[in-house]
Amino acid sequence: MTSDVPSRRDAARAEIREFLSTRRARITPDQAGLPSYGGERRRVPGLRREEAALLVGVSPQYYIRLERGDATGVSESVVDGIAQALELDTAERAHLMDLIRTAGGPAQIARRRRSPAPRSVRPTIERLVDALNGVPAMVLNGHLDVLAVNSLGRAVFSPWYGSGEPVNTARMVFLEDSAGTFFREWEKAADDTVALLRAEAGRNPYDRELSDLVGELSTRSEEFRVRWAAHDVRIHTTGVKKLHHPVVGDLDLPFESLSVDPGSSTNLVTYVPEPGSSTEAALAVLAAN
Repeated sequence: MTSDVPSRRDAARAEIREFLSTRRARITPDQAGLPSYGGERRRVPGLRREEAALLVGVSPQYYIRLERGDATGVSESVVDGIAQALELDTAERAHLMDLIRTAGGPAQIARRRRSPAPRSVRPTIERLVDALNGVPAMVLNGHLDVLAVNSLGRAVFSPWYGSGEPVNTARMVFLEDSAGTFFREWEKAADDTVALLRAEAGRNPYDRELSDLVGELSTRSEEFRVRWAAHDVRIHTTGVKKLHHPVVGDLDLPFESLSVDPGSSTNLVTYVPEPGSSTEAALAVLAAN
């Protein structure tokens, strides 16, 4: 067992405390169908721990121990109860399970170790990305490093490639001055970016490169630091990326994110415009240049 096990386990316990308390704060007694006692004297914005315990179906003492990070022996049924009581979505439930496994003890910690995020992709994946003519495409690992990108993807995201490579999309969102103009919905892009990194940190708490990236972004960006403290997580597989390209103007890019390998957080992301749209025409212009 390496020397970082106690610190990682303690960190996971602290994460459980912060995560569950922020999730409780979102749910009012009225939303949960509970009577609200105390009125204006209530000291918490959402559910009290005792109210959460009632909804989960466990004793207040048990829930308080869990929220303090004592995750030893927590069952799937208890996690399901918490997910239902605190209205956790799929990504939040998975994140809680990741934290519980890490905080649960040395045996579970050993099973939780994963390989570092890959720094490259298989040649067949690179060829697949290059073969997607007319569709911007890239491969991102769990750190949001761009591992592969086709020519149209590079043209669409050309502002990212002015400072050399490799490109990390989280650094682009939070550290590049042009990000506020390039992302027409910068706040959403920022929220999604942090939520993806937070989920990855839960999946692999021993990833030192990820910890270094989070430390760098926290030090250099107040916007990142505030969002990281919110403990939001997200599974981000589909949506619409809204950009303002310096050459062709506004782009509305529906995207799909597909896992490269089962259980992997390395994804192939493709951006497929609506047929006949102005975005499709703008991509044709970029492809011709």
